[in-house]
Amino acid sequence: MENRGEYIKSGVNVEAGYEAVRLMKSSVERTRTAGVLGGLGGFGGAFALPAGLKNPVLVSGTDGVGTKLKIAFLMDKHDTVGIDCVAMCVNDVLCCGARPLFFLDYVAVGKNVPERVAAIVSGVAEGCVQAGCALIGGETAEMPGLYAPDEYDLAGFAVGVAERDQTSPRDFNHLLDNTNVKAGDAVIALPSSGLHSNGFSLVRKVFDVENRDLKKHVDELGCSLGEALLTPTKIYVKPVLALMEAVPVHSLAHITGGGFHENIPRSLPGGLGVKVERSSLKIPPIFDLLMREGHIDEVQMFHIFNMGVGMTAAVAPEDADEALRTLKANGVDARVMGTVVEGEGVSIC
Repeated sequence: MENRGEYIKSGVNVEAGYEAVRLMKSSVERTRTAGVLGGLGGFGGAFALPAGLKNPVLVSGTDGVGTKLKIAFLMDKHDTVGIDCVAMCVNDVLCCGARPLFFLDYVAVGKNVPERVAAIVSGVAEGCVQAGCALIGGETAEMPGLYAPDEYDLAGFAVGVAERDQTSPRDFNHLLDNTNVKAGDAVIALPSSGLHSNGFSLVRKVFDVENRDLKKHVDELGCSLGEALLTPTKIYVKPVLALMEAVPVHSLAHITGGGFHENIPRSLPGGLGVKVERSSLKIPPIFDLLMREGHIDEVQMFHIFNMGVGMTAAVAPEDADEALRTLKANGVDARVMGTVVEGEGVSIC
């Protein structure tokens, strides 16, 4: 106990760590799936691959929440950023055609406040439930002197599985690449929930968040600015898995930092680009407010933000109507936003 007391004097509270684990257990249990082996508290998380896979490939992705966390600090709201953390990882894994299996998180805090850590992890668990994957482990590190007492960082990684080729049973997804994309393919837009988790260094500067009442209602947004900025990143796993069962999906793109111009080309083979019909897009009000207050022209906005499109899917033109029906049946108000064309890059007309 004496040594533990010296640890507390240095700024690390072991007992608070134990309490945080106790408080988060019910959230973690919500995410449990058939593949989970063991429980919370071990040195590693074990997960059994689903039975019936013929030639499985594991696909992994890692990311954090970035400076969107600053908004959570200012709003003192910590139960949604975990959804962002999961979303940024599982949406990337999904673009490879993989079904997310499990997730692990890493929370680094200046001071371990058990209730705050539990709130963070509750968001992670909610994200895992939305993605259909298990939260099988993580780490909470108390780092006084590196982080301010009221601040933290949050990151994580996801692992998914896909069959290597299309000859595998239909029970499992096959790996996606961009080799099946052809000129004339329809490009379908899956709407975002807002800014998601990208561009917040610019967002914070434009809105001067440190000197603004983030809790004041903004009629244009239908909520406060802080609420709009903290809207969690949409998780596309379940509707896109349903889409992949309904029609052959040629490629997927997760629209993150870099907007349309950086991310859509990653889903295309060389020599092909996308022509986007600007009139097909439904741009949420937060982007209009950002453009106006930041004096940012729309061309630059498409180079930085998702502009209301969180993911795109390329399908054969004859499959577009069925793709839209399937997505809408799964709660996604998707629309055809453009066409794959000869020539590289993204043009917005």
